[in-house]
Amino acid sequence: MRRPLLIFLLVVLAIILFMVHQVWSLLTLLVVDGAADAITKAELPAIGSARKAPSLIPKIIHQTYKNESIPPVWQEAQASCVELHPESEGWEYKLWTDAMSVDFIEAEYPWFLETFKGYPFPIQRADAIRYFVLAHYGGIYIDLDDGCNRPLDPLLVYPAFVRRTVPTGISNDVMGSVPGHPFFMMVTQVIQGYDRSWILPYITVMGSTGPLFLSVLWVHWLGGGKNIGDDADGGRLRLIFPDEYEGQSWSFLTHHVGNSWHGYDVQLIFWLGRNWVLVTIVGFAVGLTLIASGWLGYRRFAGGDASKRAKSPTGHKLAFWNRWRQRQHEYELVDRHEV
Repeated sequence: MRRPLLIFLLVVLAIILFMVHQVWSLLTLLVVDGAADAITKAELPAIGSARKAPSLIPKIIHQTYKNESIPPVWQEAQASCVELHPESEGWEYKLWTDAMSVDFIEAEYPWFLETFKGYPFPIQRADAIRYFVLAHYGGIYIDLDDGCNRPLDPLLVYPAFVRRTVPTGISNDVMGSVPGHPFFMMVTQVIQGYDRSWILPYITVMGSTGPLFLSVLWVHWLGGGKNIGDDADGGRLRLIFPDEYEGQSWSFLTHHVGNSWHGYDVQLIFWLGRNWVLVTIVGFAVGLTLIASGWLGYRRFAGGDASKRAKSPTGHKLAFWNRWRQRQHEYELVDRHEV
């Protein structure tokens, strides 16, 4: 194999390996199903019956909004969760407004305050605060566009849980945790490092504080062998699958109109998702075209004219290397002459 071709192939391989390494966590999401950690219907008590296992998660429901004036479209969902979890049964309801969130971060996590206040999109603060309050107080976080179909008491026996999404990953719209759970502690410790801009607002939010960010950390959590043991030891993260989330008589929640933060770029993302086959084909075509163009350019730059290489005393050596040596020699001669 000619040396220029070998070098070119090695460079292409190195680029491919680097790109695969950069998205390895995303690729892992395609094959991790989390079924072993599912909270199944079989282990849940029937609606209205009590569960004998002791509760671990505090009886606190957390929700977030910019102020205390909840829009009418979400008031029914909010009311359903408040009514099913009354104070008379030991439940506490916390609505975290923007002002309360800033005060909380400033008081308890001052090292994160600059990042928290510097997020360009309000939804990023709404995402971030839920991780910190769960790590600090424990309890159950619920998005305002999620209503309650049944009391959430059966979920209190698990040390932590999140919602499994289809086809990949987990979501941050419904989560529960004991105070100081190691998974949510990890989330709060690394979230600052994910504060990056990815041009499109949707991807920036998803990757810095949203479900994609949480899914990547979930993959790291599983890959690190940390999701082991039983529920009683306090370290396992359990998953609510779609049927336990909504749509069934035994489901815990009902989903209402949401997506209040989605912008213009979401239509593009959703279109790419619906047409992933076409996007994949176009992607391969563009990739192969770039590789072919790179090879032609490389041959032109590095290979030189074949007849000239044949006359060159170095023969097989790269033309650009010879030109560089020649220019270096000329530079040295000029430099010495001037001196």
